[in-house]
Amino acid sequence: MKIAFSIAAMMSLTLATVSYPVMAGSYGAGIENSRWYLSESVFDCSLTHEVPRYGRAVFHHRAGEDLAFYLESDSQLMRPGEGRLVIEAPVWRPGVAPRALGAVYVESSNRPVTLDARRSMQLMTGLIAGMAPTVTRQAWYSDEAIRVILSNINFSRLLDGYRACVSGLLPVNYDQIKRSRIPFGAGSVALSPSDYERLDLIVLYVQADPTVERVFVDGHTDRSGSRINNRALSEARANAVAAYLMERGIPAERLTVRSHGDQYPMSRRAADNRRTTIRLQRQGERPELQRADNGYAGDANG
Repeated sequence: MKIAFSIAAMMSLTLATVSYPVMAGSYGAGIENSRWYLSESVFDCSLTHEVPRYGRAVFHHRAGEDLAFYLESDSQLMRPGEGRLVIEAPVWRPGVAPRALGAVYVESSNRPVTLDARRSMQLMTGLIAGMAPTVTRQAWYSDEAIRVILSNINFSRLLDGYRACVSGLLPVNYDQIKRSRIPFGAGSVALSPSDYERLDLIVLYVQADPTVERVFVDGHTDRSGSRINNRALSEARANAVAAYLMERGIPAERLTVRSHGDQYPMSRRAADNRRTTIRLQRQGERPELQRADNGYAGDANG
C-alpha cells in the first residue's frame, strides 16, 4: 500500500507540474496555474484567461452584440498573416484526436487574433468538453511556430455565472443607443409603435447607466412651411418625444429639449428632415460635440 501510495503521489506531482510552455514557442497555463476570471455587469460579460508569458485570452459578450473572442498581448510574438486554429486534447488526455477549425488571421496589434461569434462558440464548446483550443502562427522573430494554448482547467466552474450574466445583459449598448432618430410624417407630431420601442430602449439604457448625465432632444422639420410654423412644429415634435421619455422615468433635469425648425437639414429629402433626434452624453464627453450648430446634420443620423 505504501508503494502504491508513493506511485500515485508521484503521478499527482507530475501532473501538477505539467505546464503547456514545454517548448520555447508554446504559451499556456498548466494545472497549477490555470486561472479564469469572470467579469459581469448589465453592459458586458467576459471570461478572461491569463496565459503565462504571453498575455490574455478573452471571451467577451457585449450588450446588443454577439459573443467574441480575442487574444491580447503586450508583446508582438506572432508574425502577421495566416495562422491555424485547432481544438487539441490537453497533454493529460493522450490519444484524443485534434479538430482543426481552419485558418485565422493574425494582425499586427496588441489584439492579434479576434474571432467572430461562431468560432468563439466553437472555442468555448471545446473548453467545456475538456479540450485545449490552440492558435499557431510563425514567430515574429524567427521561423519557429508560436503556439498559444487555452487551458480548460477551472473554466467550467464559471459557466453558470457567465450564462446568468449573458441572460441579464441590456438589449443595447451605448454605441448603439447614443444617437437615435425619430421620423415624422408631413405636419405630424404622432409617434409610431416602432418609435415607442426605440424610446423605451433609450429609457432602459439611461436608467441603467449612471454615467449618462444629459439627454439631448432636438426637433426638426422640412422646409415646406413658413419659418414660424416650422419652428412651432419642431418644438411640438421635440416636446412629444421629451414627454414620453419623462413619462417612462427620465427626470426632466437630465433633458435638454430644443427646437430648430428647418435650420439644420440632414439631406435634400424632405422626409429625412422631418425628425426629432435623441443623443446621450456621458460624464467627461465634450459638450461641444452635442451642439446643434456644430456638425449637427451628421450627428442627426443617429
